[in-house]
Amino acid sequence: MTVQKFIKYNSLDINGQVLNDEHKLELNVLEKSGNYLIHKDILRHQISQKQGTVSTKTRSEVRGGGRKPWQQKGTGRARAGSNRSPLWKGGGVIFGPKPKKTILKLNKKERKLSLQTLLYNKRNNISVIENLENAIDSAKTKKFFTLCKNCGVDLNQKVLVIVSKKTPALKLSIRNMKNVELISASNLNTLSILKAKQILLTPLAVNEIKETYCG
Repeated sequence: MTVQKFIKYNSLDINGQVLNDEHKLELNVLEKSGNYLIHKDILRHQISQKQGTVSTKTRSEVRGGGRKPWQQKGTGRARAGSNRSPLWKGGGVIFGPKPKKTILKLNKKERKLSLQTLLYNKRNNISVIENLENAIDSAKTKKFFTLCKNCGVDLNQKVLVIVSKKTPALKLSIRNMKNVELISASNLNTLSILKAKQILLTPLAVNEIKETYCG
């Protein structure tokens, strides 16, 4: 059974000053623990990242081996029909891996519920920064570092930055920082949220999360 919860945030400007505007998130979370659902969604996400392209050749796919190496009887050696037998060096592989696609199905409602539950669990670690996308107008890591320092963000911990749209300048500014991950609100996933110790949102991203996951 789900319960509706409300989270309210006052946004910060790029200098770390608290603004008067208020942003509200309405989240549907499970009444009891939703950890099983979060785990299921993380498992689905990790399985979807697998390429599944590993492959080996069977005896029929290995080049050569059409001629019988020696006659069946009379040589004193063990009988052999092909030099591409799995018993031979350079032969095929028995029961080797083949390309496959693994899919773990999760309903859309379950996925939305797991994201909302996790966002609610991380509510104390979320900060909303006004105009973050446009504040970094040039590809300078130092600019983003100063912004984080002003807003009290600890860059020694995992930080997730959620924006409505990734700008080239913001991507290049964050790329060199090992603990910072940039993600757009439309591509939000439970694994990124779970790993993050601090989450930075923008007002536009909050609106997109409302439309996409809280509808």
